[in-house]
Order: sequence, then C-alpha cells, then structure tokens
Amino acid sequence: MLELRTVESDDWPIWRELRQAALAEAPYAFGSTLAQWQGAGDREDRWRARLEIPGAHNVVAVVDGRPAGMASGVPVEHAEDSVELISMWVSPAARGRGVGDGLIREVARWAAERGAKSLRLSVMPDNKRAAALYERHRFTDTGVPGDLLPDGTGHEQVMAKDLTNS
Repeated sequence: MLELRTVESDDWPIWRELRQAALAEAPYAFGSTLAQWQGAGDREDRWRARLEIPGAHNVVAVVDGRPAGMASGVPVEHAEDSVELISMWVSPAARGRGVGDGLIREVARWAAERGAKSLRLSVMPDNKRAAALYERHRFTDTGVPGDLLPDGTGHEQVMAKDLTNS
C-alpha cells in the first residue's frame, strides 16, 4: 500500500535515508553527489535546513511500511506562479508500482493549491525512464536549456506542466 507523507525538519532522518540512497543508486540524476552529503556534509543541521527551504512541500512515499521515494516542490524565484519539482526519486524496488505517479500528483496538487500556474523540473537528457514518467503526467520540453551537465557536454532538459488545466 502506498502512503504519501509530508515531511518537515523533524523528519530529517527519513529524508536523509532516502536522499543518500538516491545519490548512491542514481548519481547521474542529481546535481549533488553522495560525497557531498556524507562525512562532514552529513550533519543534522544541514538535513534540517534542506527541509526548511521557505515555501517548500517535501513528500516521502512509504510502501508496505518502508520508505520508497521522495520529492519536493519549491517556489521558483522571480516567478511566483511557478513551482519546481526537485529531489524526485523512487527506489528501484518500488518502481513500476505507482510511487512516482503519486509523488508527482501530490506535488502538482500542492502547487495548484498555492496558485501556481506551472510545475517545472529538470531531468538529465539520458534519463529516459524519468522523462517518460514526466511525459505521462503531461510535462513537455520547454526548449530552454537547463544547467550545464557535469561533463560540460550538454544541458539538463527542462520540462513543464500547465497546472491551469489540471
């Protein structure tokens, strides 16, 4: 059974568990690295601060009592009518079970409730499975290049979903 939970700074241990698992399992999918969130970077105050991003909505998915995925919606600076979907990840054992769908729907619901007209995200261009998930939820390529890839050879793909017709 899938359960979605909104998490706050006191829930940092579950966010830590999921984020470190995500960075270990899919390092290609994120702008930060596991090394940055281990050792000296693995501090309670840092995890709490991540969950205290102003205006953010942080969600974890729990399947059969075990943490199985995560996502956040954060307001976009200088674009009050837009929210960005970040930190999206589903554990390999939970893929294909509707976890990603649930996380996206929850962040989109929250974004629309706060008056956002669009939900956007960035995805690595070779992450075809994630892009297919986003396309199923009516995200489309904006044509705007995202951040430069770590190897300097290209950019993240920026996708957006219109929330006014949801």
